[in-house]
Amino acid sequence: MKLLNRSAITLLARIPFAEWIAGLPLDSELISVPTSLEELRKEGNVYLINEVDEEADFAEALKHSWEMIFKNELAAWDEFGDHWPENLSYELFCQWFERTNQIMTFDVSDEVLLLAPLENLTE
Repeated sequence: MKLLNRSAITLLARIPFAEWIAGLPLDSELISVPTSLEELRKEGNVYLINEVDEEADFAEALKHSWEMIFKNELAAWDEFGDHWPENLSYELFCQWFERTNQIMTFDVSDEVLLLAPLENLTE
């Protein structure tokens, strides 16, 4: 087991995000993907951020990464950004997502950690 020098944020959808997804044009590849709030909240995405020492430090850490995280969540449903909200803001991010914070993260796998950089999210 390894202790990672990262903290983590888990995002769970809130009603406005589920409503935005429900309003997207139907894509035959996504028809079987669950889009109800209940389904979306069964699991969230986990984002590793710079290590923080205490709960109060998460707000500061999130100031540096909220936009990248928000764009990643939007791109999962609208890859080209055709239907994204016009003005992405930290306030909108907080309205659309609930977050849980984890100060410590551990890697219990013996497998090599593979990294796949994601770049060029829609501006």
